[in-house]
Amino acid sequence: MNAILQCLCSVPPLVEYFLSEKYEVALHKENGESATATAFGCLMSDMWLGEFDCVSPEVFHSVLGKRYPTFSKRTTQQDAQEFLICVLNELHEALKNSSKRRCIADAKSSRGSVSETSIITQLFEGQLSYDITCLECKTTTDRPESFTILSLPIPSKSECSLQDCLQCFFQQDMLTWNNQIHCSWCGTKQDAAVKATMTKAPQIIIFHLKRFEWQGRHKRKLSTAICYPLSNLDLSPYSSPHFCKDAEYSLCAVVNHAGFLDDGHYTAFCKHSVTKNWYSFDDAQITKIPNSSVQTDTAYLLFYTS
Repeated sequence: MNAILQCLCSVPPLVEYFLSEKYEVALHKENGESATATAFGCLMSDMWLGEFDCVSPEVFHSVLGKRYPTFSKRTTQQDAQEFLICVLNELHEALKNSSKRRCIADAKSSRGSVSETSIITQLFEGQLSYDITCLECKTTTDRPESFTILSLPIPSKSECSLQDCLQCFFQQDMLTWNNQIHCSWCGTKQDAAVKATMTKAPQIIIFHLKRFEWQGRHKRKLSTAICYPLSNLDLSPYSSPHFCKDAEYSLCAVVNHAGFLDDGHYTAFCKHSVTKNWYSFDDAQITKIPNSSVQTDTAYLLFYTS
């Protein structure tokens, strides 16, 4: 929890939004999510404007735990990506300008109306377009899909780059056997080719590196060393030139996972928006680190800003 909160409180436009108290105007006070958003706003204020060197997120943890009991347990480790999705969804629901409900999810499972907007969708939501081509009749259909987190496969067991992960995600895949599509033109199930393109690049893009995978009945962690840039990340090779104009990003935060599946430990690296210095956050321990230390083989979530 601490690592995710440190990263979110290091995203400059999100910090500006909550410190300006704009969230109080947008807040839906009649629903349960408002308590989470209020607690998050108070935490943000304490971290940036408070008089103490160390701030406890106890109130936020308590409020969120009432709505999501799974995250209130201190004896078991919870997945940081799942916690991040939960927090973003709570904030979106509390601050959205539409009465329709919608859930934040990753690129593989996101659904819902694009008419709902909030500071969360404005900053974190991007759009993918999946071109699905029937291999029998060659008809191509387009399937749009929104995302707030891109879950990237890791194509190597030893060493690779973030660009390798992106290429693997955006490469053309074949849908065969149990994954066949129902082609409306052929009137039956057919093999198909599918390829994703980014049609809307978000202001803040979050990459989830899929370090945990199933091997038979057991789940294991990939310790692949992944090289990722601190600046000038170019997403134009995966973007539609008609929709994505600003496709270069700089790293602003990292969530690291050290250890094993059940007894690991999360830490965060965050870039100070004013001094531009990097800091390591390990619960109450804060350490200034050089740029060279930001690159680590324990990176699990990467936060980039355009």
